[in-house]
Amino acid sequence: MPPASIRWVDDLPADEAGSETVNLMNTSDKPKSHLPRTSHHNPHRSDDETDHSVEPNNHPVTEASEFHDKLAKIAGLQAVSALFRRDPHQVIRLYFDEKMKKSVGGFCSQMAKMQRPYRLVDDSELQKISGTILHGGVVAAAVPRVVPDFDIEDAKVWAQSGQPVVILDGIGNPHNLGAIARTMAYFGLKYLLISDHPAQAGLSDAAHRVAEGGLELLSVYRAVGAARVCKRLQEYYRVVGTSLGGRSVEMDKLPTDPRPLALVLGNEEHGLPHDTVNACEAALLIPGCGHVQSLNVSATAAILIHQIAAKQTSAASHKQSVKQAENRFRGPNTQRRQRPERKQP
Repeated sequence: MPPASIRWVDDLPADEAGSETVNLMNTSDKPKSHLPRTSHHNPHRSDDETDHSVEPNNHPVTEASEFHDKLAKIAGLQAVSALFRRDPHQVIRLYFDEKMKKSVGGFCSQMAKMQRPYRLVDDSELQKISGTILHGGVVAAAVPRVVPDFDIEDAKVWAQSGQPVVILDGIGNPHNLGAIARTMAYFGLKYLLISDHPAQAGLSDAAHRVAEGGLELLSVYRAVGAARVCKRLQEYYRVVGTSLGGRSVEMDKLPTDPRPLALVLGNEEHGLPHDTVNACEAALLIPGCGHVQSLNVSATAAILIHQIAAKQTSAASHKQSVKQAENRFRGPNTQRRQRPERKQP
């Protein structure tokens, strides 16, 4: 439950609640870089120099304002919980229904400390705010997540720790993007690249809802020119795509390679673009009985990501076993095998 000293907005008089405003300037406990931008971004300035100021006090932010409409609407308890764990200062407003009041008490306390509003509303209002009937009883209106451009130097660091990478090139359905992100988070994968393909879905409200908090656990980057990125990644990663073509192989039949895997997934209908396929070192196939041609891309991703995670766990376990064996060999047994030095007469 929220603190007793905090009143629900719904407990206020109708005229006061209806005209409620938010003073976002009162956020001294968090740097301004975590607040929404209202000025135009200058592409010639670095990210550190970009103006992250908010609306001044004499321009209050209301629910009907353009500012509020541009906020991401993260729905569902798992997704909202993950957002609060990652960065609660991204949350500008919180809405929930009667049945979720106990579950969101901790969030309300955090909102109160940041002097930001939270509201108990009915189901119809939640549907209006979230744009869906599948809101799960709680919606956070948050600053949209910024997706930075991918840097090959980051991949070098990831590869050194053996971390796989997933690249999406043309996944158009945000539900599929969310499902893939959820699978990645479940199996412990951390890095997701989203291409600039015109059909590629972004980090929409629907993607967050389906991901059930998975997107908040991933580092997401924008891959400008997927084929070119795949080529550059080959220095550190074995880049594999998915295809129904004749040269496709099953995961366990890939030749041994010390590089971790980068998995590339394409459009639901057309698959990977031709230039991206050519940039891959191999194409993976999931064998079936032949009754249907293929799987949904999120199902394909789930199977392959599970296989990648299993290979990663097996490789890590083998490496640890080898290290333990080497330590035992270099231990007391080695000392016993050494001959004592002869004394000089």
